[in-house]
Amino acid sequence: MKSYSLLYRKTKPSTLTFLSIGRCFLLFLFLSAISFSSHAQKYVDEESTFFERLYIGGNFGLQIGTNITQIEVSPAVGYMINQKASAGVGVIYQYFSANIQTQNRVYEIKTNIYGGKLFGRYNITDFLFAYTEYENINLDVVNLNTSEIERDWVPGLFVGAGYFQPIGRRSGVNLMLLYNLAYDPLKSPYNSAFNLRLGFTL
Repeated sequence: MKSYSLLYRKTKPSTLTFLSIGRCFLLFLFLSAISFSSHAQKYVDEESTFFERLYIGGNFGLQIGTNITQIEVSPAVGYMINQKASAGVGVIYQYFSANIQTQNRVYEIKTNIYGGKLFGRYNITDFLFAYTEYENINLDVVNLNTSEIERDWVPGLFVGAGYFQPIGRRSGVNLMLLYNLAYDPLKSPYNSAFNLRLGFTL
């Protein structure tokens, strides 16, 4: 019953956002510390083969608490067009479970969110990059005309920038701050139009 998860987001958005940002930042600092002497981003040139231009990345998240469990597995595959620009595709999956208490009763919520995305990335420097992404995810939403809960596709259009911290010669960690231009507070599973992401690249 995703309708009640919307109620949950509106009653405690600041707490969830703060915890997510704090955990991302601490993990990013840790990975930066152990990879201080690493190399910069992957290098390609005109002689690079198709497979040499490919890279694997994605976002993986886990949040477990007394009343909430949220798991995200969102792998992606990118292709480096040249040393600066790349583009790719990915799949999105999230499992959400929570016990929401109101004045009258406790609601048990379990739902699966899934979809796909297309993304583009432009490397401004070896460590800074611009990023854009279009996603379309399927989830439980409330039909305002009938008050019934039904599955619907919810699009998102993200723009923003990120920082790349290399770990070894090919892999690294991405920290991105994005803004969803198509944010819909009635349907979106995100707390706000701003989205902080911690991902990886291989």
